[in-house]
Formats: sequence, C-alpha cells, structure tokens
Amino acid sequence: MKSISKMIMILAVIGLVGFTIATNDKVPSETAFLTEEFASVQEESIINTSIIRYIDRGTMRASWYGPRFHGRLTANGEIYDQNAFTAAHKSLRFGTLLRVTNTRTNKSVIVRINDRGPYIPGRQIDLSKAAAEELDVISSGVKKLKIEEIFIEGIDNPLVSLN
Repeated sequence: MKSISKMIMILAVIGLVGFTIATNDKVPSETAFLTEEFASVQEESIINTSIIRYIDRGTMRASWYGPRFHGRLTANGEIYDQNAFTAAHKSLRFGTLLRVTNTRTNKSVIVRINDRGPYIPGRQIDLSKAAAEELDVISSGVKKLKIEEIFIEGIDNPLVSLN
C-alpha cells in the first residue's frame, strides 16, 4: 500500500512540473477573516518543482504487448497488468520512470519499467496496452516515440513494484 501512495505522490509532483503557483492576489470577501491571520504566509506561495529532471534518451522504436501476457509474471516478479502504464526494456533498471511522447500527436504518458524485452530485432521498448492506446500506437503496432528518463532528486529507483 505504501508503494501505491508513493506512486500517487510522485505522479502528482510530476504533474506539477513547470508550474509556479502564486496565491493571494485578491482574496474574496467571504474569506477576508482569514486574510489578516494568514496573509504573511500566503502572500507569495511558490511551489518548487526543480527536483524533477527529464533526460532525453532520443527516439526508440516502440511496440506494445497485452492480452497474451496479461496476468503472467514480469521479469521483476510483478503480475503483468495490460491496463497499467508500464513498459519492458532490455537494460533500464526496474522502477525507471520514462515520459514517452508520440511527437505526431503530442500525447505523452509516464511508464515504469517492470519487465524485460522486447525480443524482436529493431525494437527498443515494449509498452503496456494501456500506454500504447493512450499514445495511439495500437493500430500501427510499432512506432518511433520520444523517450525521456525522469529523475526525481533524492529518490533512487522510485518504484520497483506496486505489489
């Protein structure tokens, strides 16, 4: 259960990347009673998201795998869930987070490496069915996608397993 809450926290932080939030420009009259007490704290609240870095890993020829492997064990010992946002790679560490982008549609997903593969020559990454659907890769089967590795400062290998 701790792993799931960690995953939710990490994804929430990832979702905030690039945003700076400043508050209390104008406080509605209903909350005016809070203004005097909290104004010094809220006057300029900024969320620091510099703990997340994206490292460009170039483009990879991606395929997907799904129904035939659904419910079987992955290389890291998890049960494969074709509806989760995971991927297989031959050498990236288990738990590595990647932002995968279809540059034609500008759609991106974040996947976690939990398996080994693909084992077909010329392919560098296998996406889960859910990730492939989100990126519009299902019908073509194979597509070149932009890959960025996600580093979160202070966390080494953020998630190894959700089980």
